[in-house]
Amino acid sequence: MTVLIQRFLLLGFAVWINFPALSQAKKPNILFIAVDDLRAELGHLGDTQILTPNLDELAKEAVSFSNHFVAVPTCGASRAAFLTGRRPSRRVELNNNIMQDEFPKKEESSIPETFIHHLRRNGYHTVGIGKISHSADGYVYGYEEEVSDQRELPYSWDELLFDAGKWKTGWNAFFAYSDGENRQSMNKQVKPYEAGDVDDLGYPDGLTTQLAISKLKDLKNQNEPFFLGIGLFKPHLPFTAPKKYWDLYQEDQIEIAKNPNKPLHVSDQSLLPSGEFNQYALGEEHPNLSTVASKAYAQKIKHAYYAAASYSDAQIGLILDALKALDLEKNTIVIIWGDHGWHLGEQQIWGKHTLFENALNSALILKIPGKTEQGRTENSIVESVDIYPTIMELTGIDAPGELDGESLVSLILQNQNRQKKVAYGYFNNGITVRNDRYRLTRFYRNGGLIYELYDHQIDPLESVNIAKENPDIVLEMIPLLEKGNTGLFEK
Repeated sequence: MTVLIQRFLLLGFAVWINFPALSQAKKPNILFIAVDDLRAELGHLGDTQILTPNLDELAKEAVSFSNHFVAVPTCGASRAAFLTGRRPSRRVELNNNIMQDEFPKKEESSIPETFIHHLRRNGYHTVGIGKISHSADGYVYGYEEEVSDQRELPYSWDELLFDAGKWKTGWNAFFAYSDGENRQSMNKQVKPYEAGDVDDLGYPDGLTTQLAISKLKDLKNQNEPFFLGIGLFKPHLPFTAPKKYWDLYQEDQIEIAKNPNKPLHVSDQSLLPSGEFNQYALGEEHPNLSTVASKAYAQKIKHAYYAAASYSDAQIGLILDALKALDLEKNTIVIIWGDHGWHLGEQQIWGKHTLFENALNSALILKIPGKTEQGRTENSIVESVDIYPTIMELTGIDAPGELDGESLVSLILQNQNRQKKVAYGYFNNGITVRNDRYRLTRFYRNGGLIYELYDHQIDPLESVNIAKENPDIVLEMIPLLEKGNTGLFEK
C-alpha cells in the first residue's frame, strides 16, 4: 500500500480516490492554469451572462469555489503569496515587482522559493509556460527591454517555455494587439479593447495553448510525475480576443453593474480612480471617481472583458481535451486559478487594486483525479494561500516550514473539519477580513484608523459602509482582523 493511499485511509475520507498510477508508486501529475484577472464570474456559478462552457464542463467533475479570495489585488503580489503559501508580512510584499526584485537575489536554502520548487525537489519535472509568477514569460526585464536570461524564479523550473510569436517578447505579447503591435509600441495610443479578425492563434494565448499541448505530449512519455504551469493573459487589459468570441454576445443586451456608483459613507481613498484602465488613451470614455461610464460604454467594456474571458475558456478547453486524449487525466490534478478579480464598473471602478469583494474574489476550480462524486460549487471562505498545503497533501509531500494556508482536501471531500473560515486581504495601506457574513476593512491613514464594514447578508454588493452605525460588530471583529495583521501595520 502506498504512502498516499495510507494518508487517505487514515484521514477517513468519505469519498474514495483512486489514482491509477499509485500501484506503480507514481505521484499524481499537476496541471495548473493561471488566468490573469479572472474574477469569480463563471457560467456555472450563475447570475451572469458570461459564457465559459469549458470551465462549466470541468466544474461538473470538480469543486468550484465561489468564495475564493486572493491576498493582494495586484498580479505580482498575489502570485507571490499564492506561490509561497504566505500572506504578506512586509510592505514591499504588496508591490507588483516583489518577485523580480527579491527572488533572483536569494541563495537557494532549505526553504523552497515556491511550492513548485518544493515539488521539483521531491521528484517532479516542472514546466512553466507563460505568466505563472509576475513576469509574462518568467524572465526579469522591463516592459520595453530585450528579454534577459535571468529567471524570476531561479530554482522552480526544469523548463521555462514561451512562444512570443510576432510580438517577439513576453511583455509585448502580454499587451498585444492582433497586428503585432502592443501597448508600449503604440505609446498607449490604443483602445482598451479589440475584436481581432483573426483565429485563436492571432493572439498570444492561442500560441501558449498550442505550446502547452505539445509539451503535454512530451510529458506523457516521461517516467517522473510532472507539474505543468500555464499562464493565460486574457482577460487582462487590453481586452482583446478574436471576433468570434465577441460574436457570442449581443452588446446592447449585456447587463451593467448593479452598483455603478461609489458606496455610501466611503472615502475616495478607499476606491480606485481606474488609472490602469484609462491609460489606454483612445478609449471613448475615461470613467473615474468623478464620472460614471455611460450605459453604452459600460456595456462595451463588459462585452470586451467577457469576450476575452470566453477566449481563455476556449483555450482551457483545448488543453483539457488534450489531457484526456493523451490518457493523462486519470492521474492529473487540475487547478484553474484567477490571480485576482476586477471591477467591471461596480462601485464606479474599472480595475483591481481595492479591498472590495470584486477585486479580491477570483475563480478557483480544483479537480482531483478518480474522485467519484459529482462536481459541486463550494461556498466556504477559502484563500489562495490554501492551495500550497492542498497540493502537498494531495501529493503526499510534507510541507516545508510554516504556511499560512490550510489544506482544502477535507473540504473538497466534504469531511468538514477545517478550522479556518475567513480570508484576509492587503492593499492601499489597509487590511480586510471576510467571514461568512461580514467584511471588515481597516485603513491606516494620517496617523489614525478608519473602518469600513459591509454586511453580505443584506448588502452583497458592498454598497453601504455600516461601520459607524455598528460599533459593536466592529469591536467584535477587530481581534479577528488582528490575527491577519502579519507585521505589515502597527497595531
